[in-house]
Formats: sequence, C-alpha cells, structure tokens
Amino acid sequence: MTRWMFCCAMGLLPFAALSFQLDSALYRIYDTRTQQEITLPQLADALKVADVVFFGEEHHDSVAHILEYELLKAMDERYAGVALSMEMFVSDDQLVLQEYLAGIVTERNLLKDASLWNNYRDYRPLVEYAKAHGIPVLAANAPSRYTNRVTRDGLASLHVLDKSARSLLAPLPIDTLTGAYFEKFTGLMGGHGGMENLKIYQSQNLWDATMAYRISSWIKKKSVKKILHLNGRFHSDEQLGTVAHLRKYKRRINTTNISCFPHASFSHPNWAAFKHLANFIILTNPHAPNSF
Repeated sequence: MTRWMFCCAMGLLPFAALSFQLDSALYRIYDTRTQQEITLPQLADALKVADVVFFGEEHHDSVAHILEYELLKAMDERYAGVALSMEMFVSDDQLVLQEYLAGIVTERNLLKDASLWNNYRDYRPLVEYAKAHGIPVLAANAPSRYTNRVTRDGLASLHVLDKSARSLLAPLPIDTLTGAYFEKFTGLMGGHGGMENLKIYQSQNLWDATMAYRISSWIKKKSVKKILHLNGRFHSDEQLGTVAHLRKYKRRINTTNISCFPHASFSHPNWAAFKHLANFIILTNPHAPNSF
C-alpha cells in the first residue's frame, strides 16, 4: 500500500501527502472526442481553449480529490489567470474565504466562520495551493437556508428576500430548465412524484443557477482567464444543470466538462457507455479507500 493510500485509509489525507506522485493505476482518463485514453498532463493540455472547466466528482471519491488538486496545479503551470470555483463553499463565505487567502485572517477563523463540508480536509489542499500561488477562489454555491426554503415553499418564496440576501443568489426569475434535465432529475427521484418533487427540483435549479451566475460574473474579470469549477457530477454531466445555466448567462463561452467516478468496470471499461456524460471521462479504481 502506498503512503497516499494509507493516508486515505486512515481518513487523514494531509497536504504533505500530495508531494507524492498519484499512482496512475488508480484512475483512467478517456477523451471522448479522440476516443483514446490520455494522461493527466494531456488532459491539462487539452483545456487550452476552455474558459470554464467543470470537474464533476462523486464527493466520497478520494482519488478524484487528488486529481482535482493535480489538475489545478497543471492548469496553473500552463495558463495565466486561472481561478478556482467550488460548490463546497457557499456565497456568503466569500468574504472570509478571500480574507483567508489574503492572509488577513487565520485558518482557525475560516474553519469557524465558513459553512464548511464535513470532508473539508479533502478540499483543503486545493485551497492551500490557491493561497500559496495567488489563485482566487470563488465560493460558488447558494446558502443552504435559501435552497431549503425553496424545497419547502418553491422558488416564488424567494421574492420576500431583501436586496442583500438576493445578491447571494442568481437573479430571479430562475429558469428551471425543463426537458432533459427535468427528466433526468425526476428519474433520479423515482418519477414525477407531484409538487414536493417539483419543489426539490426548483431548489436544485437555484443551486445550479447560483453557481453558474457567480461563475459568469467572475469570468468577466480581466484577471480571470480560465476557471476550474468543482461540483458533484450531477450538476454538470451531459452539460446539463450548471453548464446549461452558465450558457444562458454568458452565451459566448467555451466550456469543457469532466465526469469522474468510481466504476466496477474500471479494469475493462466500455467507454462508449460513458461518452455521453462529458468531454472527458475519468474512471477511478472502486477499490481505492475513501477518506470519509
């Protein structure tokens, strides 16, 4: 067992472990355009014309988290003006996150004041790399108090929010992206299921639209040339969800999406079965230990 795998098994995954080379036996990358397997450096090279790169992950996949770190590093080495955008931070964490990156407040302040995920240790290396290399980080997600409100009372319930609260979200009204995304979502929920599932779907679109709107605002900055956005892959697979919302907010934009997930067919994958999901498919070894 490698030191990296041991750290994962112990649930630690410290930043120092990232100095070790990621074992290529733990992942396989497929380019759906060329229909060939490629390396991580080749993936980074292929992102030259992309304005926004969506990395869709399974949140428990520790190999994916290391790949995200390595891809951010590779993009930073190749391209000027790289920024990191994360579903894992909500929009009202932006100030404390920026203060931490600028060295104004300590990590203890960030851990105390931000709404961090339980597995923040998986994403910490990316934040620390950004801090060390002057890479801006976008807190892309909608605060859960508002998505929860929509789940209870629908999108119309957001009209009671004041201006400062609305500034944390995508502007109203929010397109609910009927069609393929709706059918995909309702299939996940086991069928249409009436008004309750519709409200959950509306909260999903608030989530997607807010990430997309905030990305669209950042890509307009002169200092930002390319954004790597991390999210659960349902938000970006098949270029639906957040990707589709982004194209509504900024029509002339080049997007690339990556779908990364463990799969039982890792040793002998049928790439044709996955090619509809993304421009690049990354399968990770399902036997690699998870960090949480």
